[in-house]
Amino acid sequence: MTGQPLWTLQLDRSEVDELAARADPEAPLAGVRFAIKDNIDLAGHPTTAACPALAAKPAGSSATAVRLLLEAGAVPVGKTNLDQFATGLVGTRSPYGACHSVASPAHVSGGSSSGSAVAVASGAVPLALATDTAGSGRVPAAFNGIVGVKPTRGLVSTAGVMPAVADLDCVTTFTTTVAAARPAIAALTRPDPADPRSRPMPPRPPVAVAALMRVVAVPDGEMELDPPHEEAWRAALDRLRGIAAHVVPVDIGPFLEAGRMLYEGAWLAARYAAIGHYLEPDGPHLDPTVRRIVLRGRDIAGPDVFAGFERLAALRAQTGTVWADVDALMLPTTPGHPRLSEVAADPIGVNARVGRFTTFANLLDLCAVAVPAGERADGLPFGVQFVAPAFADPPLLDLAAAWCGEPVVSAPADPGTTLLAVAGAHLSGLQLNHELVSAGGRLAFRARTAPGYRLYRLSGPGVPRPGLVRTGDGPVDGIAVEVWQVPHQAVGALLDTVPEPLGLGRVGLDDGTSVAGFLSAENAVRDATDVTAAGGWRAALATPGIA
Repeated sequence: MTGQPLWTLQLDRSEVDELAARADPEAPLAGVRFAIKDNIDLAGHPTTAACPALAAKPAGSSATAVRLLLEAGAVPVGKTNLDQFATGLVGTRSPYGACHSVASPAHVSGGSSSGSAVAVASGAVPLALATDTAGSGRVPAAFNGIVGVKPTRGLVSTAGVMPAVADLDCVTTFTTTVAAARPAIAALTRPDPADPRSRPMPPRPPVAVAALMRVVAVPDGEMELDPPHEEAWRAALDRLRGIAAHVVPVDIGPFLEAGRMLYEGAWLAARYAAIGHYLEPDGPHLDPTVRRIVLRGRDIAGPDVFAGFERLAALRAQTGTVWADVDALMLPTTPGHPRLSEVAADPIGVNARVGRFTTFANLLDLCAVAVPAGERADGLPFGVQFVAPAFADPPLLDLAAAWCGEPVVSAPADPGTTLLAVAGAHLSGLQLNHELVSAGGRLAFRARTAPGYRLYRLSGPGVPRPGLVRTGDGPVDGIAVEVWQVPHQAVGALLDTVPEPLGLGRVGLDDGTSVAGFLSAENAVRDATDVTAAGGWRAALATPGIA
């Protein structure tokens, strides 16, 4: 877009043409042009991180992420502007100039990955690399109406990326669709010995990560959104109810508390350790707001760092309980869309508010995808994000695609397996779940039964067990269950471990289908405790006297 300071460097046409000529025409990204946020190395060109004083020294080699895109056939065209040293979420903290939203010259583009987002949203390139420590791969997506994918930390190498907070940094992508992001993310997801924080995608998903995400959590209270954002959020909630099978309210207070820690204590000290040496002496090449923020990390005491680690560990445990019953959390990406003038008047306060719903993701080891959610009444883009546990990236992309109205191709069931509904001790994280896992099962999806089922706490020694019974008078919204995909031979072995009065039968589900599942005979629960009101066995166990 004319007048937008997108680029810190544009490659000569001859270099682009040469790189394109080298690309394998059969590669998955053959010929796709991409931009590179200028805190990511491109061989032969400087990495400035929006600090002109660093423009004299070219990188000796490309970052692993850049190399992998080149190997996949993509072609770089330039380096993009950013909030200096990737410190900011507004896109105004750069000596190269402030970007603005493609929808309004008066409103911020979001940062720190400002140039990369605007390059995609304006049509300059279909793909851009960005980074996300506090939300930099999601906030600019929301402010420019595009898709921002923040993978699980460590899945995409950060070797060759100038660190902001090395333990939290992620390389991310901007595209206009989820479909366009998929091959890029696939190319980028590789273990890298050059990155000490690299983690491979597990060969099997984590136990509680469902292959199909049907249950989505949303905040259970007011979120202090700007009025145009509030209206757009209400519309997004209505839309979600047509996509998710179940929408569950949850308390996001512990998530937000974790997010506030990013610019305190340990993590501000880590930012100073990474880039503090660039900030002395002061000069016109430094953004004053960035310098003021990062220099605070110099004086943080060691005991405060470890106190921060302890508090974060507690918050991880507290927020982790949410994922026992839901697949993903949907949030507005930001609470509002500030004007450039508002940021100029209060650069730290406005920036902090912009990141309210994004800063916790990496601290809590979550993956996320930011997607467009229409426009506000004033015509500005509005975006939401879907957040899920680490390594839930593939089904989270499917959920994002469904939100965007893009095709989602369901993977065929593994041959020799059956779907099995469990309602009690075999639920993920409970005492007997290991039997499903060791038998080769995986969580297919979360569901509720059809109307008419009741749940009882059966009497007897050992592990507390429920009895699921179709009485015909159970609640309309059913009972919470998990549906597991289990090898055929394992079903019989599991049945042998289930004591009377439980047996195998057909369980009707909320979507009108039925699967195999463990049921109790109605005449066997006459003296059992009815726990139907809890809505499911996990909730019943939290009721005094049931466990």
